[in-house]
Amino acid sequence: MAQTSGPPYRFGDLLALARLSWVRQMAERLARLGYADYRRSDAMALRMLYRGPVSVGRLGTELGVTRQAARKVIDGLEQRDFARTERDVQDSRVHNVILTSAGAAYARAISDVIYALNREFCERVDPAQLAAADTVLRAVIEGDSTLEATAAQIQRPPGQT
Repeated sequence: MAQTSGPPYRFGDLLALARLSWVRQMAERLARLGYADYRRSDAMALRMLYRGPVSVGRLGTELGVTRQAARKVIDGLEQRDFARTERDVQDSRVHNVILTSAGAAYARAISDVIYALNREFCERVDPAQLAAADTVLRAVIEGDSTLEATAAQIQRPPGQT
């Protein structure tokens, strides 16, 4: 790696701005689809719940937040009629979060928007740039075993192994 004598490259700042832009683009597109109240936690929570009921504790673990913070996410989904909770039939101590039909439609809209954003981004950069970006982003999360495991499930760009 090359060393320079000047100030370090502000990669983290640029990464944060890129994430902010991505979230804004998602929110704008979802608003055009009738979902004007997009929240940052919606994408991950709804896509997880779309696969089936999830306990409050597991939702918190998957979101990387405390049970109390997960409960706030769930409360927001319930207030907007996207989810409901009910006791688990096997263990009444467990509360499962289940999407309503409105929540399932919202989850599909989120998935469609994410798919479109991914496709459009991949069309704007050449495959070598995409492969380099993938390598850099995976290096950012290197050492965080939970995030590395999740990233390992994400397919690499075509032509990259």
